[in-house]
This record gives sequence, structure tokens and C-alpha cells, in this order.
Amino acid sequence: MLRSCFTEDQIMFRDAYRRFLEQEVAPHREEWRKNGIVPRELFRKMGEQGYLLTWADEKFGGLGIDDFRYQQIMIEEDGLYGEPGFFHTLHSRLVAPYLKHFGNDEQQQRFIPRCVSGECILAIAMTEPDAGSDLAGMKSRAEDKGDHWLLNGSKVYISNGILADAVIVAAKTNPEKPREMTLFIVEAGMEGFERGRNLDKLGLKAQDTAELFFTDVKIPKENVLGTVGKGMHQLMQGLAEERLITACISLAAAQSAFELTKSFVEERKAFGKPLSEQQNTRFKMAALRTEIDVAQAFIDQCVAQHNDGKLTAVLASQAKLYCSEVEGRMVDEGVQLHGGAGYMQEYEICNLYANARISRILAGTSEIMKEIIARSIFEKR
Repeated sequence: MLRSCFTEDQIMFRDAYRRFLEQEVAPHREEWRKNGIVPRELFRKMGEQGYLLTWADEKFGGLGIDDFRYQQIMIEEDGLYGEPGFFHTLHSRLVAPYLKHFGNDEQQQRFIPRCVSGECILAIAMTEPDAGSDLAGMKSRAEDKGDHWLLNGSKVYISNGILADAVIVAAKTNPEKPREMTLFIVEAGMEGFERGRNLDKLGLKAQDTAELFFTDVKIPKENVLGTVGKGMHQLMQGLAEERLITACISLAAAQSAFELTKSFVEERKAFGKPLSEQQNTRFKMAALRTEIDVAQAFIDQCVAQHNDGKLTAVLASQAKLYCSEVEGRMVDEGVQLHGGAGYMQEYEICNLYANARISRILAGTSEIMKEIIARSIFEKR
């Protein structure tokens, strides 16, 4: 599909980033998947090229470019030429913006330059064993001890959990108000902060996902992020972009799965002719091509609205819902059209199938997305 939403500078940026992936990422994917983690050095290499926190002000070492299209380009290229388990987007666009929006001058000076360079890797910890999408059910607590806060609790399924040097942790801070929580910056090396095992997941094998434990962790007052008691409000502010990012990642994966499947059915023969010449294959691929292109047009419009500060929670939920479902259909049909080969991990479609299952869960399940959209339909007054 012809897309006219990118500038000449952005097209050049795409070409440069693709070359970076081809040289620094693609040759090592299998090794990283086997190890269950990408090397820290990869974040540093990204930082050296200016690919982390592109929005960061030049005084912090960033490019000072807040245009989301640059991240969109990287996500798209990651899907085709990179490694889906390399979660630099989480570092740059999901976690670091909390420092931008809620960090004070001292916190920004202390963390953002090291995040731009890749020296300090970020994670965010909200999910708990008994509280996933329901943040009100969170059990982690922080008590004000006068000159510090005392944090106790645990988190699970934390992306970048093994690599992270700084983790933004949500914890309840008012026993009398169960929905009141605060965000804290927990740094590697703080006494009482421990990481559990690198969890063995269905997909995204190269991405480290960990359990985190906090036992009487003393949090300095200067590591409170934003306003005490306003953590829920702060978390909600980042949800629209988080869901847009997830939608972009899903769509990039769907596009990758489509290209892999197209190449396979053009080469594989059955009953004396390529699968691509058989009606069932042609009709399935035609329908999927249409779905992906429709989703792309919608996402490009969402990105334009986001850049204008007009992306709503409802629109972001629609994007996340639709693109994650399209991804699911594409990888499923991709495996089916590959036949037995699709079930073998030596074929990339198998990995994409495993990766895709989390897309309808993270950043809010499909069911929650539908509820948000439904409220906008039926509860308007």
C-alpha cells in the first residue's frame, strides 16, 4: 500500500535503521533466543546511533525529536529485519516518558542522559501475581518513614526485568484509600531488591521477563516519581501511547508473517503447481492483505492524531484491539499455509505464531479493550 505519511528525512532514517538491524541484530537472533536475553551492549549501540529516546532534549544527549513516526519506523523495521524480543521501545517510549512528564529536574538530569546512551536500561513494574489488569488489587506497599519510604511486595512478568538498571514501581501508599498509589524509582543494587528467574515464555524468547521482589527496600525521598498518591493518574496518562505502540508492533508482526508466508507459498508445490496458484491460498492471502492494509491506514491516522495530541483512549483501544486480532489471524493462517513446516521452529512463522499470543493480553486484554470501546458507545450522555 502506498503511504505518504513520512518525510524525506524519515525515509532516510528508515534506511539507516534497517542497515543497523541487518548488521547488529539479525545475525545474532538465534543466539539471543537461546540465551533468553539480548546483550546489554546492544542498548549501548542503539544509544550511540541516536535510536533511544529520540524525543529527549539535546541537553540530555537526545535528538530532540518528539515525532512518534520515528518510533513507528523503528517498530516496523524491527518486525521485518530485527528481533521482536529486543524491547528497546519499552525502554524509550513506554517507561522513559514517565521521567519526562513526572520527573523533577534532578531526576531528569540523573537518569535521562544515561537512558539515551543505553547505559541505564529501564523497566516498569505494575503487574503482580494476583493483580494483572486490576491495579486496584495491587498488594505492594510503601510506608513513609520520614526520611525515606520502605517498599515491600513483588511483581511478575516484568519485561526487561533482568537487564533493568532502574525500575519504575507502583505501590500503594495509603491504607485508608486502596486505589491510591505512588510511583517509585528503584535502582539496581538497592538492598532488599532482588530479581527472580528469567521466566520461560511461549514466545519472545530473546526478551528477558522476570519476577521482582522488594523486601524492606529503602527508597530515598528523591526517588519518588511525581506526586505521592497520584500514581494511578500518572499511569493512566501513558496508556493511549502504550496501546498505540502495541498496535504498531502487532501490525509489524502481521506484515512480517505475511511476507514469510507469501514467499513460502510461491515456492512450495502441491498437486503439481505452487500453492500460490491454488484458489484457497490466493483467497486467504487476498483477505489477509486487505486486513493488514486497512489496519495500516487506521494506524497511520492514529499516529497523526497522537502527534497532534488528539489520540483518545477509545481510539487507541480500537487500534490495539484490531491490530492484535489481525496479527493473530495472520500468524494462524501463516502456519496453516506452511503446513507441517509451520510447526517447526526452524521456520520463522513458528516463532511469530508463538510471539503473537501475548499481543491480545498485554497493555490491556482484548476483552478490556472491548469494554472501553463499549462504554464510549453506550454510556454517552
